[in-house]
Amino acid sequence: DVMVEDSAETQDLPLDQAWPADRFGYGIQSHATIGDPAYPSEVIKNQLGLSWMKVQMRWADIQPAPDQFNWGAWDAVIDNAAQRNLRVMLSIVTAPAWSRAAGNENGPPDDYALYYEFLNDVLTRYAGKVHAVEIWNEQNLDREWATDLGVDPVRYVEFLEGAYNAVKSTAPNVIVISGALAPTGAHDPERIKYMNDLIWLDEAIGYGMLDYVDCVGAHHNGYNLPPDVAYDEVERVGSVDEMNFTGPWTNPHQSWSLYTTFSIMAEKVQAVKPDLKLCVTEFGWATSEGYDEVPASFEWVLDNSLEEQAAFIVQGYQQMRDSGDVWLAFLFNFDFGNKGYGPTDDAVPYSIVDINGVPRPAFGAIAGMEKTP
Repeated sequence: DVMVEDSAETQDLPLDQAWPADRFGYGIQSHATIGDPAYPSEVIKNQLGLSWMKVQMRWADIQPAPDQFNWGAWDAVIDNAAQRNLRVMLSIVTAPAWSRAAGNENGPPDDYALYYEFLNDVLTRYAGKVHAVEIWNEQNLDREWATDLGVDPVRYVEFLEGAYNAVKSTAPNVIVISGALAPTGAHDPERIKYMNDLIWLDEAIGYGMLDYVDCVGAHHNGYNLPPDVAYDEVERVGSVDEMNFTGPWTNPHQSWSLYTTFSIMAEKVQAVKPDLKLCVTEFGWATSEGYDEVPASFEWVLDNSLEEQAAFIVQGYQQMRDSGDVWLAFLFNFDFGNKGYGPTDDAVPYSIVDINGVPRPAFGAIAGMEKTP
């Protein structure tokens, strides 16, 4: 397919060159440390024609004790990506239990310097082969960020400042992405369990967060709205009685809409730093078409067909590129379909392969789409 080759070539840039500020990056998340370590990078680069692969790196798994490192499958995954000129973004999460007095709750280490040392270890070991890092994930939820101040952003901004400096002193060209927020309709005024993402963002910007990023992390999981539908335009999609998942109709809120969420975030960021963009570290649409079971409380997987998933993904990538507000975009996900525990696993309906690893229509749609930088 000539178009795929052409589009992949327009994206090719030697790995030792910094990713240009005006170039949109097409990426996808892989569970690359499971299975053949060469397979994900081979497919992502040479079949899908994408330039970036995101992998979540769980610090607790790699450093289970202060003096013990299990790099395991990571060396092969990173080396295989580099051999194919595929850029890697690592989302580095999950402090080991030994680093936290609170033990097994998820959150930053008690001594932030331990995380900074780990960043240095990663970027030294994989020098020139890792091109972006996301500093944590969904830290507006306590299941990811349990601290003495709950999920209040002041702690995260302190943490991010040191992480940014650690990355830049080790690897100046590596893109630093703030941990993407979970879009949340609700707000907990106590700030213990969760904070509304836009309130969190306003306060974090007030604390100076934008001084310690190259782009601002964002997530959206699509629900049953196409990428161009604002939260207050859902009647364009259909009427409530046609839907299995009715939240966007019965409880209208910005968090249901990818379009609205990213537009508001970009506006808030660019009001302070006009040239700063979002890095969308997770976006996607889920469908359970062809499966007998669905994940608990994921009714929207029944509203999206396989063909709609494919169409929404392609439209989503192009809309983000055309907006000028997004620098890098990572689809969730490539290969959790056959690496999960079956159709009731939350990640499986979002995959572009099925539970047997067979490409779904979205796979061919991404391979065939034009990838204008």
